[in-house]
Amino acid sequence: MLHRRLLAEDAAAYIALREEALTVAPLAFEASPGEDFAAQPETLAAHLAGAPERAIFGTFEPQLVGIAGVFRDQRPKTAHKAHVWGMYVKRERRRQGHARALLAAAIAQAKAMPGVCWLHVCVTSAAPEARALYESAGFVGWGAEPDALRHEGESATYFHLAMPLGCGAA
Repeated sequence: MLHRRLLAEDAAAYIALREEALTVAPLAFEASPGEDFAAQPETLAAHLAGAPERAIFGTFEPQLVGIAGVFRDQRPKTAHKAHVWGMYVKRERRRQGHARALLAAAIAQAKAMPGVCWLHVCVTSAAPEARALYESAGFVGWGAEPDALRHEGESATYFHLAMPLGCGAA
């Protein structure tokens, strides 16, 4: 098993796995197949080449089986915050430490961003295992948005969580 930052040559594998995630777990993600910003070539290229302000990490066995992204807010008033997004591990590869390793990589990337004091993540009620992972890593809930997502007659709540990264106010 290999955990690493994704490169431009990983784009096709990333897009395929991201589409699987959006199809298999529609209430765990805001995006839907066919209208996903992360699968647009220019957006994906920016994330893959955006070091150190953004990154996508993957787990390979040898093919890509897990993904997670992290990005820093770009507006000056919110540039002290970064966000984990798009975490997904293939169902048959879960409970093997992949998500924890991907999250650790995202946290390390956020900590390496100068001036980033907070790492945020949103997780839906459709992904209780993901919420438990984030909380076990030190994220703390600060709010919930009921009925945040709707899909085929079902609804999911967004849970907002944050982790302090050890710096004080500017």
